[in-house]
Amino acid sequence: MAGYDDRDGFIWMDGKLVEWRSANVHILTHALHYASSVFEGERCYNGRIFKSVEHSQRLRKSGELLDMELPYSVDEIEAAKAATLAANNLTDGYVRAIAWRGAGEDMGVASKKNPIRMAVAVWSWGNYYGDAKTRGAKLDIAKWKRPSPETIPHAAKAAGLYMICTMSKHAAEAKGCSDAMMFDYRGYVAEATGANIFFVKDGEVHTPLPDAFLNGITRQTVVGMLRDKGITVHERHIMPAELEGFQQCWLTGTAAEVTPVGQIGAYNFEVGALTQSIASDYEKLVRA
Repeated sequence: MAGYDDRDGFIWMDGKLVEWRSANVHILTHALHYASSVFEGERCYNGRIFKSVEHSQRLRKSGELLDMELPYSVDEIEAAKAATLAANNLTDGYVRAIAWRGAGEDMGVASKKNPIRMAVAVWSWGNYYGDAKTRGAKLDIAKWKRPSPETIPHAAKAAGLYMICTMSKHAAEAKGCSDAMMFDYRGYVAEATGANIFFVKDGEVHTPLPDAFLNGITRQTVVGMLRDKGITVHERHIMPAELEGFQQCWLTGTAAEVTPVGQIGAYNFEVGALTQSIASDYEKLVRA
């Protein structure tokens, strides 16, 4: 497949659809220099974006957390996504909505005089972790930690917060792994580089408390599904030493959906019945 800058199709930018290859920004765009950007990753199934409104609401909220009020309402963002899917004749695929501070009168840390811009791109995208959906992903343990909420707006889906995720995933791939699990600044288990994490022990589910990282929309959906099934879910701080006692593990995220994990560092997990059940139930839900 061609690179993401060289494809046929259309991208919605600042209120209009433009030809894919023409969807460009200036080299002095503020976001390129200072990470003043927020985004959403969404999936469309059978012509419907799962939890679309929640994603649009979070995009605006992320902007507010970065002192960057988006010039588009939730309804306008929804219309932009629908128009982009229609223009590209796509009913099943990935949706990327992004907002950023563009080029303008300011070119320093402060950027109040620069316009806040927005775009929506869509494309076909298969399993984020390839065949890990059936055999379980292999994860490295990252050397980087999720920072304290006193140092970052951890509830924002902000581009700058993914810098250490990119480095951690590169290091993991160099070791033959699909991804990396990260600890938080206190040493508790946090998440993968772009997905939340769940563990199973004796029929109960344990997942890190999202007090230092993004509480994913897919994570919230899966917690609700588990509780609806009568399964006990513990949202709590998890120590690294506990990994040895967990029997199953999976990741959740819009891109990852529900992906089983077979190994984290030296710890192994089975792709067990509960993992398979919740993955199947999630697949049915998003396509309902």
